[in-house]
Amino acid sequence: MTDLPRYLRIVADLERRIADGELRPGDRVPTTRAIMLEWGVAMATASKALAALRQSGAIETVPRVGAVVAARRLPSRSAGGLDRDDIVRAALRIADADGLAALSLRAVAAELGVATMTLHRHLDARAELTQLIADAAFAEIEYPEAPQGWRAHLRLAAQLQWATYQRHPWLPRLVSIIRPATLPGLLEYGVWTLRALDGLDLDPTTRLHVYGALVNYVRGTAVNIEAETGAELDTGMTSKQWTVARLAVDGPLIARVTEPGTELDLESLFSFGLERLLDGLTLLFTPRSRAET
Repeated sequence: MTDLPRYLRIVADLERRIADGELRPGDRVPTTRAIMLEWGVAMATASKALAALRQSGAIETVPRVGAVVAARRLPSRSAGGLDRDDIVRAALRIADADGLAALSLRAVAAELGVATMTLHRHLDARAELTQLIADAAFAEIEYPEAPQGWRAHLRLAAQLQWATYQRHPWLPRLVSIIRPATLPGLLEYGVWTLRALDGLDLDPTTRLHVYGALVNYVRGTAVNIEAETGAELDTGMTSKQWTVARLAVDGPLIARVTEPGTELDLESLFSFGLERLLDGLTLLFTPRSRAET
C-alpha cells in the first residue's frame, strides 16, 4: 500500500476503521486539522481524503455536526481475507447479471461486503478492472487436444471463443485486436490458436494477420449476442419466433429480398461466415500447404 498516493492511504485507513467497527455509523470522523496532525500532511491532502470518502459514500455531512460515518454502511468485513481473485469473480458476476454499465468499484465492494477504497489494495493500477474480467473470462476456456490440420484447429478455436462470448455477452466490447491486453488468459488463447499455423511456412506478418482476422470475425459477430439476448427478454421470443410473427405483417416486403420463412439467426450466421473465412484461408495457404477439407 506504500505506493498509493498519500490521500488514498488515509482513505484506506479510515475505511478499515469503519469496516472493522472502530468507527460506527453516526460517529464523527477526524476533521481536516486532525488528519493533518495524525498523518503529517498538508491541508489540501487532508481535504482530498475527506472528499474521496464522501464520494464513495463512506461518510456524510450532518448540519451542525460535521462529517460522520454514513448511516447506511456496507456489511462489516475486514479486507484481510480478500484477494484480487475475489474482486474479479465478483466483477464477473455483476457484469454477467447486469452488463458492463452496472460494473463499478462501488458495486464490486457492495457485492463483497467491503468498503470501496479497500479494493485499491488488491488491484494492479496498470490493469483496469474490465481488462481483468476479460482475461478471467478467457481463462475459463478448457483447451482440448488440438485436432489434426490447421482448418479443424482454427474452427475449434473460433468455436471456443464464440462459446466464451455466449457465456459473457458483454465480453466482445472488451476485446481489442489492435491493442490487445497481455494478460495470462488472453495470451493462452492466442498461443493455443496460433499453433494451428505451425508448419505452414508463413511469414510473421501473415501469421499474425490470420490470427487477427479469425479473432475479429468471431468478435464482430458476437457483438450481436448482447443485443439479441436483450431482445429475447423484451419480446419473450427467440429470433426464429420473432421472424415467424413478422411474416403476417412483413411477408410481402420480405418476399422482395428472400423466400419468406428462410431462416437466419446468429448461430447459422456464425457458422456460415466461419466456413467462408476458412475457405479463403485455404486459397491463401495454397500451394504452401495442401488444401484441407
